[in-house]
Amino acid sequence: MFTIQLTGQWMAWVALLAKPLHGRSSWRLARVILGILLAQGRRTASSWWRAAGVGDEFRSYYYFLDSIGRKATAVATVVFALVRDEIDSGGGHWLFAIDDTPTQRYGPKVQGAGIHHNPTPGPAGSKFLYGHSWVVLNRVLRHPENGTIGLPLLGRLYIRKKDVPELPRDIHWTFRTKLKLAAELIKWAGAQTVGHSERPWVVVDGAYANREFIKPAKEAGMVVVARLRRDAELYDLPRPLKPGERRGRGRPPVYGKNRLSLAKRAGQTRGWQTVAVVSTTGQVVTKTYKTFLATWHPAGGVIRVVILKEEDGSWRAYLCTDPDAGVQEVVQAVVDRWSIEQNFHDLKEVEGIEQVQLRRVWSNIGALNLNMWVHTLVELWGWNRPAEQLSDRSASPWDDADRRPSHADRRKSLQREMFNAEFRRGFDRLPIPPIIRQLFDRVVRMVA
Repeated sequence: MFTIQLTGQWMAWVALLAKPLHGRSSWRLARVILGILLAQGRRTASSWWRAAGVGDEFRSYYYFLDSIGRKATAVATVVFALVRDEIDSGGGHWLFAIDDTPTQRYGPKVQGAGIHHNPTPGPAGSKFLYGHSWVVLNRVLRHPENGTIGLPLLGRLYIRKKDVPELPRDIHWTFRTKLKLAAELIKWAGAQTVGHSERPWVVVDGAYANREFIKPAKEAGMVVVARLRRDAELYDLPRPLKPGERRGRGRPPVYGKNRLSLAKRAGQTRGWQTVAVVSTTGQVVTKTYKTFLATWHPAGGVIRVVILKEEDGSWRAYLCTDPDAGVQEVVQAVVDRWSIEQNFHDLKEVEGIEQVQLRRVWSNIGALNLNMWVHTLVELWGWNRPAEQLSDRSASPWDDADRRPSHADRRKSLQREMFNAEFRRGFDRLPIPPIIRQLFDRVVRMVA
């Protein structure tokens, strides 16, 4: 009987991830990850159990997801160490990205579910959806050939304040805003980077350009890059003392007195410059910018402001809490932030994080983080493999053969490797008839 198994490398990784879990149930982690990798169709939790051959023990696996959710931070620490040890980032500062995304749920008894803003309404045009909202931390890395790749590490569940009383009492849930959840994540990431030679960076959307996030991020040793509102209350730098002038009583001023207007700065035709950065697909692109120093109360002092002009003539402004940072570094971080949006797309469309059909809070937290860790380990597995091994588009001549391998390509390549390894184990040392080999290859291509 053929039973698909994880490869030796994956078994070693799973053994490390299972260490923070309870010894009596940690052995189930390998079967759950196997089910996630092999599940077909709708990626519900039941499809995981079916693919892994769980059988009548399925109830214990549902409760096992609860334990993973409660131990998510400890397991994420192991995943972070794997990424750090397995991938050489080539020096420089480490870059993180934080953003939030909703996952749609169905049913009135889904714990923690509520009405959330829908950032991608689709053809239906619905501005809101019923489900869960997640704040996710990503590590952003640059692949030598395939551009920018984001690796999701840890996700926190955001539950609206009005929905907290509806949770069972034994959960003991404390309401936290998305900004506080993001601050928790960045503090955790800062603790993982202790000992690194350069200060790590974190890039976020404009919703997190707030004192509630920036202050703890700076305390964690992070340099923050974020989008600025067009009406941001910026001021110039404090006036420096003249030669021989004595400073008055009190502490030196931190903020200037003259208000700065982003719209006026962006509207001036003079002063624009260009800088070359690398897009998420690995291509060199040119960006038009203006930059200046300003003081901003939410950041607690001096920031570097970078205004980028888009191709259609519009503009967007960004801040960096390190005033000495180079413009090229700031713009590159802004461009690389798109990797987390690509991760959200892959997690929903490829991994199927919206389809798990779980009701309990901790089960949902465990399922989401498991999907994210599998996503990261798949990218880690395919990091040093050649592109032609990860994606074969010979059967699709209409497709771009030079397009970089997608996450789905890597996932299917891993499945084919697992199928082939089991096929070789089944025949052992017996000679394999060519017709059987050809038939098996065709079936594997259809399945993966």
